[in-house]
Amino acid sequence: MISFADIRKAAAVIKGSVIRTPLVYSPTFSRLTGADVYLKLENLQATGSFKLRGATYKILSELSRIGKGGVVAASAGNHAQGVALAATRAGLHSTVVMPEWASISKQEGTRGYGGEVILEGRSIGDSISRAEELAKAGKTFIHPFDDPGIIAGQGTIALEVLEDLPETDLIMVPIGGGGLISGIALAAKEIRPGVRIVGVQAATCPSAVAALEKGERVPVDAQMSIADGITVKQVGEIPFQIIRDKVDEVALVSEDGIAEAVLMLLERKKMLAEGAGAVPVAAILGGAVSILPGTKAVLVISGGNMDSPLLDRVIRRGLSRNGRIMRLAVRLADVPGSLASLLAVVAKTKANVLHIYHDRGAGNLSIYQSLVELELEARNFEHVREISEALKAAGYAIELRKME
Repeated sequence: MISFADIRKAAAVIKGSVIRTPLVYSPTFSRLTGADVYLKLENLQATGSFKLRGATYKILSELSRIGKGGVVAASAGNHAQGVALAATRAGLHSTVVMPEWASISKQEGTRGYGGEVILEGRSIGDSISRAEELAKAGKTFIHPFDDPGIIAGQGTIALEVLEDLPETDLIMVPIGGGGLISGIALAAKEIRPGVRIVGVQAATCPSAVAALEKGERVPVDAQMSIADGITVKQVGEIPFQIIRDKVDEVALVSEDGIAEAVLMLLERKKMLAEGAGAVPVAAILGGAVSILPGTKAVLVISGGNMDSPLLDRVIRRGLSRNGRIMRLAVRLADVPGSLASLLAVVAKTKANVLHIYHDRGAGNLSIYQSLVELELEARNFEHVREISEALKAAGYAIELRKME
């Protein structure tokens, strides 16, 4: 088992090798909750994720026993990059097995930090199995979360939080395999026994919730999630023991809620958080976690590595959820000036036209009609209502379309 002394040791070992990330106050989230909300910005860590902490400590603390074969790890992205950079800095060769669906940007990021990438497996579990096979051939395996050294390294975040804000009442942490929250919970409860530790998972992969309900680790059927970094079907054995004893609550958040959280962090804090890193924000925005007024709450923004194509889809989903984008369809007489008349009504509402889709071939249309879909930028849901009413008052029969 891991002790508080192990986490203190980890902090001393990795000092100078990782960034002491800032803890910043958020006026926006504080106003929305009535609490004093702070963000621990691990998305600003080298490699863009907290994972560098555990990987650096694991490698540096066991450098003498790592052979010529170097190290091997399995990861879809953040652990991969953390291990690659930590190994390169230590003068070691690193091999990382990534699932076949791992994003190209994370593959290239891992290679950029000096790692050799092998694409194999339909799941993280498959990739771990392959990495364990490679370990038998002389490489040292570094597990992404079920390892005392990794957990101790991640726990150094709590030391920084409580040094910067000793009166912290609540720390909210994303949960995937459980290495991050278990390290934070161990350290935080030792320093401040009354601090409340809350984990947050995507509802599409509730592995920690299921384990706590069953009283044992159980695999869950996971679905694709914006929070791909915490889509782990079964929590680790060591983390589960700590979560069961030290974590006060685990909450679930929806995909729409995660998208909204990513968007709000971008717009209000000018911070890019990946889906997994934004789940604590999603929990407070959606009311999944109750916070008493005046509480000093710290939200761990665990990473910021999101692919550009995914970011575009997430932003659009978040804007739709906030009433900032609307899509509508209307049948127009297929004669000159029809579209201009429609757009004139839209212009009077001060909506901004983002896209126009013009279809003359829809099967249920008269040959004298065309189907026009408009995608509009609006201020909020009240503005959406005003736009709809203005179009109806002008004689248009509109159909609101769901944003994908």
